[in-house]
Amino acid sequence: MEAVRRTAKIKKDGELIVTGLPFRAGQTVDLILLAEPERKAKPARPRMRKKMTFRDLLNSEAVGMWKDRTDIGDSAEFARKLREQAQSRRAI
Repeated sequence: MEAVRRTAKIKKDGELIVTGLPFRAGQTVDLILLAEPERKAKPARPRMRKKMTFRDLLNSEAVGMWKDRTDIGDSAEFARKLREQAQSRRAI
C-alpha cells in the first residue's frame, strides 16, 4: 500500500478538496484525516501600570492608613516585629 501525504486547509465547514493525487480512476483508497489541534488565542499581555511617584504615594490612601490604630504604639518597632515574623516563617 502506497502512502501519500497532503496538507490542506478546510475552507468551508465539513468540506475538503484534495487534488494532485497519483491514483487512477477506479482505484480504491483508504482516507485517514489527521487534524492539528486548534490553537488557543494567546492571553492578552497585562497592561503596564503607570509608575507611582512619591507625590502619588503621599496622596494615596496607603500613607496614614494605620494612624488610628491603638494596638501599634511605636510604628518602627511594630514594623521590625512584622519583618522578623515574615523571615522566620517556614516555606510550605
